[in-house]
Amino acid sequence: MEFHLRTPIDKEDILKLNVGDVVYVSGTIVTARDEAHMKMLELFEEGKELPFKIEDVVIYHCGPIVSKKDGFVVIAAGPTTSARMNNLTPKILERVEKMVIIGKGGMSGNVVEALRGKGVYLAYTGGAGALAAQKIKKVEGVYWEELGMPEAAWVFEVEEFGPCIVGIDAKGNSLYDAVNREVEKNFKQILSEL
Repeated sequence: MEFHLRTPIDKEDILKLNVGDVVYVSGTIVTARDEAHMKMLELFEEGKELPFKIEDVVIYHCGPIVSKKDGFVVIAAGPTTSARMNNLTPKILERVEKMVIIGKGGMSGNVVEALRGKGVYLAYTGGAGALAAQKIKKVEGVYWEELGMPEAAWVFEVEEFGPCIVGIDAKGNSLYDAVNREVEKNFKQILSEL
């Protein structure tokens, strides 16, 4: 199925999504790589508020290239490898009621379980950074610039960002696990025929 969702995305809409569904996102997305995830956890531990409401935005595993001449212009905004956030994401998910993540390459079984009943992981095509940048209509802000351009949390207003594929749904299903099982089955079949 195909879904066109706008932030803040209702939990009911998150729970409706299934592995393999196509999703386009409009509204606010915030980039967050390793350093931004660590910063979020640090603020949580200190009892401080984040500069954005994590449940009302989409977290995008991305280190964008942004020109700062005459305001901000996003040159490229392709996804980064999400597995880098495998150890950090479940700790963040403990603090929220719902979450939508966009990235590439999938995430660990721990993240699949942490997303159960509250969130989804949407896969965006790697290598499509220029295409992604075209979907960004405005840079609404940037936090933690001291972390550097790719690690800072960039707040983007997007329109029809996608297509994204539901790689992990809130029911505990993972497209990546299903593909791995199929590959293993096919590999065993090939070996038995040799």
